Amino acid sequence: MSTPKLLEVEDLRVTYRTAGGDLPAVRGVHLTVDKGQTLGVAGESGCGKTSVASAILRLLPPGARATGRVLLQGEDVLAMNWGRLRAVRWSAAAIVFQGAMHALNPVRTIGRQIVEPILLHERGVGARAARKRAAGLLEQVGVPSWRLRSYPHELSGGQRQRVMIAMALACAPDLIIADEPTTALDVMVQAQVLDLLRGLVRERGLGLVLISHDLAVLADVCDRVAVMYAGRVVEEGPGHRLFTDAVHPYARALAAAFPTIGDPASRLAPHGLPGDPPDPRGLPTGCPFHPRCAAAVERCRTEDVLLRPAAPDRSAACVHIGTEAVAP
Repeated sequence: MSTPKLLEVEDLRVTYRTAGGDLPAVRGVHLTVDKGQTLGVAGESGCGKTSVASAILRLLPPGARATGRVLLQGEDVLAMNWGRLRAVRWSAAAIVFQGAMHALNPVRTIGRQIVEPILLHERGVGARAARKRAAGLLEQVGVPSWRLRSYPHELSGGQRQRVMIAMALACAPDLIIADEPTTALDVMVQAQVLDLLRGLVRERGLGLVLISHDLAVLADVCDRVAVMYAGRVVEEGPGHRLFTDAVHPYARALAAAFPTIGDPASRLAPHGLPGDPPDPRGLPTGCPFHPRCAAAVERCRTEDVLLRPAAPDRSAACVHIGTEAVAP
């Protein structure tokens, strides 16, 4: 019997109940991550990236419904009772939320916030030992241990983001989910945070799911990247290959949005995509990307294509690739 992957997401679907009707945010996503691996998830705002991250640990807001399977070391998170789910969070998998200033409690010290999950999830660990570990975690992520006495508003944006990473590491989980961890940070601090995450994966053997709209960042940091559009993965493969030689037209457009340093012609070339992402409540027939796709043909307006092999190491959802795996 084969050992299960650290994380296996199978046919994940997330639907939000709204006043205007059900809104399908995630429509049949499949992802896998193992220890020591980094998976990037890219796409425009509204494509379903954060909904996937929240569903993995059942952190969706009231009114949202997740179906499918989220296997964490072979155990389905979506089928866990509350007691088991509480034990899994922090100790087996933890999340670094987008926007550290809003994720941290402004009226509690940094030390108290890092110590809290240790005391709640690890029996027999006293307050002194937990505080000592919290100090070590801060030092590990590059924040002086005396900052345990500080409040979030006393730290810079980069320091707050590092504190969030230290909190996620508090109970030594095997999986970290980082949702836009470098949002609103300057380029230098962003590079430092990404180097920190990369080092943690290498040193601790963590599995990392890194969510970002920046395909260039993911290509540099991640072993594999999944590009999402309208709630689905439209291409998945090695990060560097996907950035330099994408197959799906949407993934190619994301990669082309970045000008090439040292190439004046690339700065003058038009970047971006025409139009806007579709409303999930009124997706176009066929491929949801076809209204914005320069390569669209008549088949794109009628055939909703699922992921299919595009090369030995990657897959894409496009009628121009292969002839099978067409959704009904």
